[in-house]
Amino acid sequence: MTRQYELAGKSGARYRYTPLEEARFLPPAGANFVIAKMTKEGPTVVYAGETDNLANQTWRVALEKARAAYGEAAVLTRLNVTRAVREAERSDLIEEHQPPMNQGSGRPRA
Repeated sequence: MTRQYELAGKSGARYRYTPLEEARFLPPAGANFVIAKMTKEGPTVVYAGETDNLANQTWRVALEKARAAYGEAAVLTRLNVTRAVREAERSDLIEEHQPPMNQGSGRPRA
């Protein structure tokens, strides 16, 4: 079974994210994603985003930027069909973790 990571939002809500296996088939579903530097203490969020279609792989641009800036980085995902839910969750995570790649970028979306 794939390991899951719980990420807390500013609201106190906890969200379960699963590491994305880049080579596997990705569902054409809406999802939240974070790009994180993985440490033995767990993930450190460097970017939080959301997408209408995970299979489009629009998150790859942010992943490459993260790898260039922070070294090894991983994509963690959480499927969420409803856009309003995705956007609220993304905002909650950004408020709590202050990801450096989200700072000053307005409303990040992939």
